[in-house]
Amino acid sequence: MGQNRIINLISLGDELLLGIRENSHLTYIGKKLADRGLNINSNFVIPDKPEVIKECFEYSWKSADIVITTGGLGPTQDDLTLDTIAKSLGLKLVIDVDAEVNIRNIFQKKNIVVTNNVLRQSYKPEGSEILPNEYGTAPGIWYEKDSKILIMLPGPESELKSMFEKFVLPKIEKLNLVDFEKTYVQIRTCGVGESTLEEKLNPILSEYEDKLNIGYCAHHGMVDVRLKSIRDSLTRKDVERIGDRCSDIVDEDFICFGDETIENIIVQHLIYADKKFAVAESCTGGLLSNVITDVPGASNVFNGGIVCYTDDSKVLMLDVPEALIQQHGSVSAECAVAMATGVAEKYSVDYGLSVTGYAGPGVGDSDNPVGTVYVGYSSALGAWSQKFNFTGTRTAIKKRAVIAALDWARRKFLTYDIEEFDYLFADLSRLS
Repeated sequence: MGQNRIINLISLGDELLLGIRENSHLTYIGKKLADRGLNINSNFVIPDKPEVIKECFEYSWKSADIVITTGGLGPTQDDLTLDTIAKSLGLKLVIDVDAEVNIRNIFQKKNIVVTNNVLRQSYKPEGSEILPNEYGTAPGIWYEKDSKILIMLPGPESELKSMFEKFVLPKIEKLNLVDFEKTYVQIRTCGVGESTLEEKLNPILSEYEDKLNIGYCAHHGMVDVRLKSIRDSLTRKDVERIGDRCSDIVDEDFICFGDETIENIIVQHLIYADKKFAVAESCTGGLLSNVITDVPGASNVFNGGIVCYTDDSKVLMLDVPEALIQQHGSVSAECAVAMATGVAEKYSVDYGLSVTGYAGPGVGDSDNPVGTVYVGYSSALGAWSQKFNFTGTRTAIKKRAVIAALDWARRKFLTYDIEEFDYLFADLSRLS
């Protein structure tokens, strides 16, 4: 396989260096390659300047086996990547007829005149291959020479991801450069801290100190543990068995093997159980509903969400008793329960889920400081609430609140719908 291949990623764009846009390309491409046994050795983030592009590319082309560039393939004057790299390779730019036809068809459907600048995107370095762009006009480029590979991808995220998964990965597979299954086992957990999780797993993992690479990654209340054999000292089945032992120790904090999201697990569970739910949000401002509706098939089980940001909206939209808010406050266990019950009744669903809290930076009190979040849950068996205390920025607290709400709902399903949940969980937990 290609584990020993040196890979350099060049991310182009002034907006990256100015902080206008995050370098999500590194995160995405790095993970996709690592899943298959390849690692990026270096990532260069550079501006749209020909002299800088030339210097960085020529260094990477000389030192790496695979060079991947992102950005700079569009129709505007600052899209200089293709021209500059072609010159560095000593290659002429030639028109790709299929790319030109595709561009003309796209513009014709939109009744927009095709300009010469737009048609620049149909050029490719002589001897290279076009990578089709299913969501835009700028195609990618695949070029091979002397056992080296150049992969040029567009900047827009949707275009890059589609191109990478549908065209780049299959070509890499065909060259036998990647493993055909993930090279590690990942254990996804929620509700347990990184250090606590390490203490729990240490009695098991310490047995394989010289045979297993162990990596912990914490993100918004979730912790992933990656287990990978060192120099093939353990088989895939061996690592999976170790993972099974770890999941038993983690118990209810265990989400799945792999990188499945909690929201997807919940949606799939409810589809199987033929149940429906709805949510009521205050401090998360619609973020919980957004996360849920990002899951394909959510419309089968998610009836709707209500953002009730003020006390009046909680009373008017969810029939939360005004006296309850006056007595206990809108950030309280009682209010969270009333919100969950209210939204379940409003939408006539099996389960109601609610979130209310102080995301900051102001407000809060001595009993409920900034970062306090209450989650409410309602079902035919009753209604409950859970209090959480988070730290961080307003955005971080909102994200943590969403994860906490989803995870708490998952735990309720484990407790009260365990037969149905186990049927689905047996399938989802092996995703890796």
